[in-house]
Amino acid sequence: MFQPENSLGREVGMQDARVRSVAAVFLWTVALTVLLPGLILQPDGVRMSAALALQGVVVAHTGGALARVLTAPTVRLVAFGFWVFAYIWLGIAPLAMLAADAYPWPFRASEATAFEAVAVVELGLLAYSAGTALAARRRQTRETAGPPGPMERLLSRRVAPWRLLALCGLALAFAVLLISSQPGRLHAYFTSRQAITEAGAMANAQDAFLQVLLTWSLSVPAFWALLGLLHVPRVAGADRWLRGLRWLLLPVLLVLNAVVNNPISKPRFWVGTVLLTLLFTVPRLSRPRPFRAAAAALIAGLLLVFPYSDYFRYSDREDVAVVSLTDQFTTNGDYDAFQQIQTGIDYARDNGFSPQDALGPPLFMVPRSMWPEKPEDTGIALARYAGYDFLNLSAPLWIESYLWAGPFAVVVVFCLLGAVSRRVDDVRHLLRDRPGTVAALLVPAFAFYQMVFLRGSLLGIAGPLTLLVTIPLLISTRTARASRFPSSAVPTAPIRHASIPGTGGHP
Repeated sequence: MFQPENSLGREVGMQDARVRSVAAVFLWTVALTVLLPGLILQPDGVRMSAALALQGVVVAHTGGALARVLTAPTVRLVAFGFWVFAYIWLGIAPLAMLAADAYPWPFRASEATAFEAVAVVELGLLAYSAGTALAARRRQTRETAGPPGPMERLLSRRVAPWRLLALCGLALAFAVLLISSQPGRLHAYFTSRQAITEAGAMANAQDAFLQVLLTWSLSVPAFWALLGLLHVPRVAGADRWLRGLRWLLLPVLLVLNAVVNNPISKPRFWVGTVLLTLLFTVPRLSRPRPFRAAAAALIAGLLLVFPYSDYFRYSDREDVAVVSLTDQFTTNGDYDAFQQIQTGIDYARDNGFSPQDALGPPLFMVPRSMWPEKPEDTGIALARYAGYDFLNLSAPLWIESYLWAGPFAVVVVFCLLGAVSRRVDDVRHLLRDRPGTVAALLVPAFAFYQMVFLRGSLLGIAGPLTLLVTIPLLISTRTARASRFPSSAVPTAPIRHASIPGTGGHP
């Protein structure tokens, strides 16, 4: 089921050794580092500064890295998700802000703080690049054969049909209980995020955290139940029963997801994660050329459509006003990541670093009644420091880690993130022809939810992220022991899906 680790290094190494299309690299690099930034910068309104000059380095770094991912001979979804976020939210958006000296929120930092914020961003990017390079080098220089490591064993797990069916039953039962107890019931999910949040808060003012957790405990399992049904492997001797149950459950799960994971009542980043995971788990998009076309369309959508996709967020909806990208970046709070980094640097200067705050996200389930000193959501803390009434702001991973222990924490966090991301992408590439594995399902889901992870704050997304990662592990089982995995010299047949007429079943 799995190849030894040294064969993984040889296979992916040979893929990387292929000559990239020079023309493709050139065109993507020019488009991302010259043309698009040129459209954003307005020559008559550019305010030159040291921070703006350094931001040009960030744009070149993120644009060049994204161009390499888009022209790579292998599909690297996790790297793609990281560099897309870094390019848009911390590359060209800050470029517009620094050039125009305009920001989405009222708080203003000094020019020295702005320069330091750009330096922190670039430090994290350099550490991430170093982590990926170290992981690639370690993979290519490993010469001795050995059993698969923890990452390989984890991602090679296969969806277990009967566990998946149990998840479907639990998701449907929980949906009946939660939707029936929700104020407004089914109608509430088609009003607005504001209305459903306020209804839950009024009905359960003392348990707001529990209400949010229950909501995610319905949305995430419903998503995994649907995704698992679409990709569950066939079971010898029980395929007819499995096909019948899939026929029965698929339309029900489609309707359930349309209710609990729709863009009206759920955050755009989560809805995007659901839709993009369903799209990028299609086997054809594991091939470089179709992936590039889909990735280019996604980048265009993030630039042109995403800013207007919050139409259903509030009950009182305004007419959509189409403005330039520069105006979007400098006035829309969705792009506050760079400004929040500046705010965080001033916050650290006044309050110092707090290494204990790193315990907040992994221990998010501990109630404050048991842990009075539990760290506050970083986005909320920064909003209060800046004097805002609106507290639902981001706290990018760059400033989260900086507030723990300064530049040292930024380097450590992003170097580890880069190394793990590269390893995950490599293992997924090896298993690209084996549907039904955790690699085929969880990696695309995390790759796109990674934008929420990077945007932060960590304490606010710890619950959904935990569910997103643990559910596929609970509905999957381990493959054969490492000693029984065939070597790369012996090709193995891919796992067949339980086919359903009309669903485009694939091997």
